[in-house]
Amino acid sequence: MPELVRVRFAPSPTGALHTGGARTALFNYLFAKRNGGTLVLRSEDTDAERSSREHEASIAADLRWLGLGWDEGPEVGGPYGPYRQTERQDRYALAIARLVEIEAVYPCYCTPEELEAERAAQERRGEAPKYSGKCRALTAVQRTGLEAAGRVPALRFAMPAREIYVEDLIRGSVHFPAGTLGDFIVLRPNKTPTYNFAVVVDDSDMAITHVIRADEHLPNTPRQVALFEALERPLPLFAHVSMILAPDHRKLSKRHGARPIAEYREEGFLPEALVNYLALLGWSPGDDREFFTLEELAQMFSLERASKSPAVFDEGKLRWFNAHYLRAKPLPERAELFEQAARDAAGASMQADEGWWQRFAAAVSDHVEVLSDVPREVAALQAEEISWSPDTDVELASAPVRELLAELLALAQSDRKDRFAGVVSKDGLKALGEKYGLKGRSLFRPLRLAVTGSEHGIELPLLLPLLGAPRVARRIASSLQRSTTGRRE
Repeated sequence: MPELVRVRFAPSPTGALHTGGARTALFNYLFAKRNGGTLVLRSEDTDAERSSREHEASIAADLRWLGLGWDEGPEVGGPYGPYRQTERQDRYALAIARLVEIEAVYPCYCTPEELEAERAAQERRGEAPKYSGKCRALTAVQRTGLEAAGRVPALRFAMPAREIYVEDLIRGSVHFPAGTLGDFIVLRPNKTPTYNFAVVVDDSDMAITHVIRADEHLPNTPRQVALFEALERPLPLFAHVSMILAPDHRKLSKRHGARPIAEYREEGFLPEALVNYLALLGWSPGDDREFFTLEELAQMFSLERASKSPAVFDEGKLRWFNAHYLRAKPLPERAELFEQAARDAAGASMQADEGWWQRFAAAVSDHVEVLSDVPREVAALQAEEISWSPDTDVELASAPVRELLAELLALAQSDRKDRFAGVVSKDGLKALGEKYGLKGRSLFRPLRLAVTGSEHGIELPLLLPLLGAPRVARRIASSLQRSTTGRRE
């Protein structure tokens, strides 16, 4: 382990932060914290057409929402800046000059059409596509002629004719035989650097000691190792974390199943739940424990417990985690979250005092997995018209049930609110049921159907005070009228 650990998270600001990127950022954050190191946020913004400062800002906002701060980066600064690739052209120019000086690169005049034809021919022969290297052998006269014809060259790095081993902290020794990788472009015809080149210069300049990233980058690593060696710069240690799969076991990606972190935030997931779940995708604490704070994760995290095997992203399990974190919050805090979620949703606002929201939170917590579920529960309480179960008419047909409902209706309509409050407690409902020979299921099922139209839901001693006497009265009157009309028909 280097004396000073320095890691980086280097997203391309071409869109929103998705789950895979967030997991990579989390692992870098945890590794830095565990080892007293530094986390660098770097913006790989060389894709001029797709990159934007707006995307960069949204990625930063999502990281902050997750609780993943960084020590150096855009807007924060630091001793190894600038931290945007578009602001580092002078650094790339120096590195290119060195590669030219040692003849590690050569101009390539191939057009995209020629390269595509070469690739197609290799595939027809059953060969792995790679650049043939034909521009390597061009003479000075041939190069001059091509440039006179209007061809603007790219610069290709000449891969050494030897095998390359990558010692990966998660996957062990990975072998890339000689000749399997073709020469690759480091500088495009428009003088912009490619990913494999820029990342080597950046990681070297910023003294990055550990590169922790998704395993989709593993095939790039031998190219980067060769560049580090050509530039005579020290190699970082590499750790390629396991792939995340969708439930159908296809790779989770922006095009297949991966959702932006901002969507989870808008839907009402808690950052601590999302962080906890992401940490367990490709890492294990070594026991059966599942719930960790960010601070606990930072104390326990190690690459030795990172898995080589792909992890499956299960949104149902994530919702389960979120429900746990919601229910673990103190009731006043949970009530505040529920109230805000209801007021933020169109048509789901309610004029109620703090006490009502706390009773509401206590009553519906078992029915809420994410905060976006809250407006549904509020709407069910607010509704003046309710849907009726097919069994409602039958359940409300008996004389004892109708008499009980009639008395409860009268109490709800009474000017004495204490009388209604007294009867809707658990003991009060039982006493009222005994008066008419009703108890257990024969009491609570028809009563629930009368006030909700459904057989399941919040416990009645919690539900009835939440509905309030006026709404209970209207719903009972409507159910009695409906059941009477149904019997006549």
